[in-house]
Amino acid sequence: ANMRSASEEPVPLHEEFIYCCGAATHVLKCGPWKDLSKDESKNLPRLLFMIIPGNPGLAGYYRTFIQALYCGLNQQYPVWVVSHAGHCKPPSGMEMIEDTDIKELEDVFGLNGQVEHKLNFIKKNVSKDIKLVLIAHSIGCYITLEMMKRASELQVLRSVLLFPTIERMAQSPQGKLMTPLLCKLRYILYMPVYLLSFLPEGVKASLVRFALRGMKTCDESSITTSVNLFSVDCIANILYMASQEMMKVVERDSTTIKQNLKKLIFYYGTGDSWCPQNYYDEIKMDFPDGDIRLCEKGLRHAFVLDASKEMAAMITDWLRDDLTKL
Repeated sequence: ANMRSASEEPVPLHEEFIYCCGAATHVLKCGPWKDLSKDESKNLPRLLFMIIPGNPGLAGYYRTFIQALYCGLNQQYPVWVVSHAGHCKPPSGMEMIEDTDIKELEDVFGLNGQVEHKLNFIKKNVSKDIKLVLIAHSIGCYITLEMMKRASELQVLRSVLLFPTIERMAQSPQGKLMTPLLCKLRYILYMPVYLLSFLPEGVKASLVRFALRGMKTCDESSITTSVNLFSVDCIANILYMASQEMMKVVERDSTTIKQNLKKLIFYYGTGDSWCPQNYYDEIKMDFPDGDIRLCEKGLRHAFVLDASKEMAAMITDWLRDDLTKL
């Protein structure tokens, strides 16, 4: 009975807090590969799966997802998730690894800064010989298309864009509701968050559980991660980035999509109030040859809360052909 099956073996998960472009950044790395920047090490993998999160861009929300992906890929490739700049609460007393060649960005917490932040991270941490599979979620999809546009030298094998908020965010049902709040009233939210930040950790966790109580099965790591949202710095960066999304994500970048169409997979939700189904219908008409799918499983926009494993299984399925050709 003590024999554990291979699938139950604990998945190697490595956690780092670093400064990238001068901003606190949380990185979760799944698999035994910790450093992919050194060309000397003979056993560099040929492929890195990198997750570009939505907003809030806390790496912890994707913990179950990257573990499931790593196992679904037969533990052959590293799977990393990089938080957005400033979307993390560095643990007290934990050594933050300093950025040696600090490339301070003017507005690293804004939308443009987050794109540069990811490109800078890849440049510093991933060898040029390694191909990338970018898996992006929500606003991460906009960031990913921007990365592909700005850094055509990146060896992107595939980009999987999940619930892509890549156009008309402020006009979406959810955007109409949130835009006034994010653009005019966000400062009002700082005070309650500041006051709540003094609560004991256990009480914060109970509040999170209460907020997510409607879900049949909520991922435990989402609960621990959500406790970070009681940090004023973290919330300020999240809301600031969100306010920029409403103003800047207006027109779909069809040029970049067209140039990279063969590398892209789009996955739209059916009841997604951030990118409603008519956005799917329109992009499908504009790009009839594109790999553009509509969710048939009723997954929510924030799939990481309760459907990480399902999503990981679908993605490994979609990429099977690509990986056999490697």
